[in-house]
Amino acid sequence: MSEENKVDTFELETKIVATLKNIFDPEIPQVNIYDLGLIYEIDVKEDGSVLLRMTLTAPNCPIADQILNEVKQRVEAIPGVKELDLVLTFDPPWDKSMMSEEALLMLGML
Repeated sequence: MSEENKVDTFELETKIVATLKNIFDPEIPQVNIYDLGLIYEIDVKEDGSVLLRMTLTAPNCPIADQILNEVKQRVEAIPGVKELDLVLTFDPPWDKSMMSEEALLMLGML
């Protein structure tokens, strides 16, 4: 791969995190999905391909498709993202210990 075709993986990951911090679970609208701890992994390759592993607060989430579609559309729209592999997992299952301190504070759990 030539030098000019490589992406700055740190910069692209930073943009992805910023984007994810603007996506909210409609059932918990006070806190974004990143601070809720729903994002398990962001792996950005130099060719612009991205692996994003995430979960939901519950396996039977009634708005799962809505959240996944929004994540897919917004991340794929970031300049530099060439391909997105969005993986939904429930292993390990989400629990409130995965939330950021900021999220816990906003929800009155600290």
